[in-house]
Order: sequence, then structure tokens, then C-alpha cells
Amino acid sequence: MKLEQITVRHIKMPMKSPFTTSFGTIDEKELLLIEAIDESGIVGWGEAVAFVAPWYTEETLKTTWHMLEDFLIPILLHKEVGHPDEVSALFSSIRRNYMAKSSIEGAIWDIYAQQTKQSLAQALGGDKKQIEVGISVGIQSSTEALIDLLKSHVNKGYKRVKVKIKPGHDVEVIRAIRAEMPDLPLMVDANSAYTLNDMDVLQQLDAFNLLMIEQPLAVDDIVDHAKLQRKIKTPICLDESITSYEDARKAIGLGSCGVINIKIGRVGGLTEARRIHDLCKENKIPVWCGGMLEAGIGRAHNIALTSLTNFILPGDTAGSSHYWYEDIITPEVLVEDGYIRVPQTIGIGYTPNMKVIDKLTISRKVYQ
Repeated sequence: MKLEQITVRHIKMPMKSPFTTSFGTIDEKELLLIEAIDESGIVGWGEAVAFVAPWYTEETLKTTWHMLEDFLIPILLHKEVGHPDEVSALFSSIRRNYMAKSSIEGAIWDIYAQQTKQSLAQALGGDKKQIEVGISVGIQSSTEALIDLLKSHVNKGYKRVKVKIKPGHDVEVIRAIRAEMPDLPLMVDANSAYTLNDMDVLQQLDAFNLLMIEQPLAVDDIVDHAKLQRKIKTPICLDESITSYEDARKAIGLGSCGVINIKIGRVGGLTEARRIHDLCKENKIPVWCGGMLEAGIGRAHNIALTSLTNFILPGDTAGSSHYWYEDIITPEVLVEDGYIRVPQTIGIGYTPNMKVIDKLTISRKVYQ
């Protein structure tokens, strides 16, 4: 394929309710949409998931557009690409900037799936017809409000719940949840809020039969996580620490985790995400697909990736209506009794809703 035109759109989507973690509160999501058109007129879509501020990684929405405009689009535009796996090699001279790389690589995967008349899931090698879905719950105004919210999600069929924690908002909160919901499949996410000095607190979480504790220590660490994993029974799940296949290989070798969360944007795209999946499968490390408050395009890519066999644990890909008043795709992503059906139609399986996209667009630029 040759990309003949690429359009980048900056859109802003109001959220139904604020989402609070240890690093801040988000009540609207700004993101970039990538629309790529090849020489035969096939249109592929990608989504850039970086936030407006460098809370999660060093990337932001503005740095993503800069990387796309000044480096990544010039590398790809009018260049022959035989398979999406080649994109990683083409971008190899550009350090990191994984979310920027992922956004345009996702559009190429979409085009490739359409060219080969496959669903994106099939093009990636996935064979699941439906995926289990969990849900991520931000920090609430009170423990009582949190428990009420968890119960409502369980009643909707979600297969597991992830609760955000931070120092001072951890053991007692989880104890209260367990008192009310002793059998709830429950995990916690610390977003790197702790250090080894908090060993006592983290060890106390072992009493609550958690599925895992996600990224308790520093974003760039695998050494201290290995020390911590030897001291606690709860499996550690690495998130921010895993930005590549090499990160995953080293973390597994050190014994830094028992689970890995794969986010497409964080690792640089679907090709690298699949490589990490395969490595974890070989080493009997279960994986699940994390979320970045994606709109419909990014959510569709997550669903396709989760159709791979080693995505054993429910991911964070909740239905569209959980986050958005109106999503940017039709049909919207639906959760039925805790499951999402994996689209079997050609491409990502959802149609961009241009009326909604145009309404939410702040700016756009066409490259050709």
C-alpha cells in the first residue's frame, strides 16, 4: 500500500463523569484521530491516546501532533508498505514517542485488514468471538459512593473491577469493599504512587484476595518491582514499566511481575503489542488489555487485540456509554452481560460517525 493522504483531527469529548486517579482528574478527553487513505481509496483509522498533559507518560497531545507532522507522516507518505509489521522498522530511527507511532500504525493495520478482506482481529491472528470485559473505577468522593458504584457495575455483568488507590486511600478502602463484596473479582491500580518504603501497606493488601496490584512503584522501574514481588503474595501487574518487547523480556526474567497490562499506545502499536502477547504466552504470563479512555476508534483496536488467545484476564474496554454521551463510531461498543462481541466484518468492524466527529473537531490538517 501507499498512503496518499493523511488527515489529523483534534477532537474534544466531554465525559459523563470525572475520572480520578492518583495523578489527577479528567472530565473531558482530548485526542487525535488519524484518517489515512491509500492509493486505491481505502480509508483506515487510528487514534492517538496521549493526554493533554504528561501525566501518564512523557507524551502529550501536542507532542504527538508534532511527531506526526514533522517526522512520522513524512516517513510514511507515498512510501510502499507491504505489511503493517514494516512500520516499526521504518520508525526505528525515532526514539520512543510510542503513542504517536501507534496512532498512525493503527490506521495502516485497518487498511491492511480491508485490503486482505479480514476483520482486524483476524488480521492480527485473533480467534475469539467475544471478549470478557472488566471496568476501571476512579477515586470517588467517599467509600460508600465507591461501593455503590461497584455494585451497579457488577449488576451490569462486568467480569472484574479495578479500583484506583493511592497513599492514604488504600487498605481501609479495600477492606470496606471486601466486607460488602467478599467474592468480587477485584484488582487495584496504584499508577506508580508508592515506593519500597510503603512495603508494609502493600503487604497488607495480600489479605484481600486481589487479582493483582497494578504498577505500584515507579513508571520506569522493573528492579524494585522484582524486590516487591518477592515480598508480597498478590501478583504485580506491570503497566507503565512495559513500553516494549525488550522491557517485557527483562521484567519477566527478573521476576518483576505475574501479569502484564498491554496498552497499544504505550508500546508503540499493534505489532509490538502482539509481540509482547506472544512472549508472555511463551512464559505463561497472562495479559490483559488496558484502557486510556479511548474513544470508539481506539476502543475498536483494543477489542481486536484482545481476541488473541493469551488475553486471559478481562480488560478495561468498557462499553461506549460508560464514558461518552455520544461515541464517534456506529454502532457504539456494547457490553452484554460482561462481554463484547468481536466484530467479524472487514476492518475495525465499526464505522466512524462523521457527523459526531465533525461536531467534536477543534482543528484538522490534511497531509498529501
